[in-house]
Amino acid sequence: MMNRIYKKSEITFAILWIIAYVALSSLADQFSESIGIVKSVTAVLHIAMSLILYAWIRKNGLSEKYGFRRSAVEAKRFLYYLPLAVIASASLWNGISLPLGLPGTVCFVISMCCVGFLEEVIFRGLLFRAMEKDGIRSAVIVSAVTFGMGHIVNLFNGSGRDPVSSMVQIVFAILIGFVMVLIFYHGRSLVPCILFHSANNALMAFASESGFSAQAELVINFALIVVVLGGYLLYLFRTFPAKEI
Repeated sequence: MMNRIYKKSEITFAILWIIAYVALSSLADQFSESIGIVKSVTAVLHIAMSLILYAWIRKNGLSEKYGFRRSAVEAKRFLYYLPLAVIASASLWNGISLPLGLPGTVCFVISMCCVGFLEEVIFRGLLFRAMEKDGIRSAVIVSAVTFGMGHIVNLFNGSGRDPVSSMVQIVFAILIGFVMVLIFYHGRSLVPCILFHSANNALMAFASESGFSAQAELVINFALIVVVLGGYLLYLFRTFPAKEI
């Protein structure tokens, strides 16, 4: 079934994976909440989806195409990914704690590591590669923006985020999407993207409450987005020739 859809249309295949991932994750989160352990059902779902997708890629000889290889670009040209390390560590700047409890923390970390894998393979791998042949620029834009807009589900799924915080997260995700797709496109490896994405998500499980108000927190987050991600994005555009994109 998966092979038939893929051979008929890679874009359709990617879109179906996006829909299934977003819809099933939202439902699994709700079931997890009803059980009383954060991400308990979601972790199982994400493990299953990750194994299915990775096994399908390996079975069909698509590992190279979807970036399961060493980067073709030296790490120093990507500034050794240090801006990404800064972003990922931001969750721990206020200290380390276990606000979710041990079971919740374990489930959250497992789920988020799988999210890093799934979202990078789906958005940077399946979707970007499907559109790449029709134009690099449009593929870069659609991959990044679609990834960001996928987080709009937080506005409706009862995640506890207020609309402004959700919008900041969407802007953050779009910028991350641009950075990730440029790293993948130039380096031909999805491994750095998966490692950053997984670490960035998983470390949130150990975040302590900040002493700032909600408004101050938004200002800090926005500054982080503009200064670190915006700066890194400009660096990538200047480092690699525009004609390559």
